[in-house]
Amino acid sequence: MRPGRLYWLGASVLFTAALLAVWQLASDFRLVSPVFMPSPLRAWNALVFNFTEGVLGQRVLLTLQHMFFGWLLASAAGVAIGALIGISPFARTYLAPSLEFFRPLPASAVFPVAIAFIGLSENMVLFVIAFGALWPTLLSTINGFATIKPRLDEFARLIGLSRWQYIMQIALPNALPDILAGMRLSLTIALILSVTGEILSGSPGLGHWILLQARGFRSPDLFAGVLLFGVIGYASSQLVALLEARLLRWRGDSFGRM
Repeated sequence: MRPGRLYWLGASVLFTAALLAVWQLASDFRLVSPVFMPSPLRAWNALVFNFTEGVLGQRVLLTLQHMFFGWLLASAAGVAIGALIGISPFARTYLAPSLEFFRPLPASAVFPVAIAFIGLSENMVLFVIAFGALWPTLLSTINGFATIKPRLDEFARLIGLSRWQYIMQIALPNALPDILAGMRLSLTIALILSVTGEILSGSPGLGHWILLQARGFRSPDLFAGVLLFGVIGYASSQLVALLEARLLRWRGDSFGRM
């Protein structure tokens, strides 16, 4: 492991330990009522108990399913549509105003419309997740394809590449760093919308489970669920980072040979 990476890993561990220490002190001195804020140990015990004796594992799997399939739909649509728009200056010129209209639209504002047309169902949750997670991947893909250096276009025409060959062999590899950056951000949005969708629709996922704990004033269970969301978000981000490092390994090899 490189010294710089080891330094940042140590700093992250120390920062997490400091947060836990502040949390423990606030609990010990009852700066907040234990009804609303349990100690870290109580939250951990609640997490272990609900995994071993309760149905928390099933709830987590359902939330992961919502997040993954919504993100997968958003990624597939974002890359496909973004490539078509990014590769064509004509499409970028005429579709940019429409994209700028829909891009700032909060995904939470789509929930009432989706409920009206689709109903309180799993399909409604997946639709809103896909809609909200679409934009980072779509816009990153457009930017990646639109910023290809002109000399690569000239080179492709010089060697007689077809349009499809140009996209797969030149445009897509050059746009891949932007695409993967957008997909990582989309995954975070997919997790947030999974929670929101489960709370609104009553789908038996982790989001709805946390809502039930809050209504019952079971703060250890509530904090255990919130911590679990943090773990899911961190783990999923690291998985995409590993995928990104593997797919972009050729960039390091190229720079190393220069």
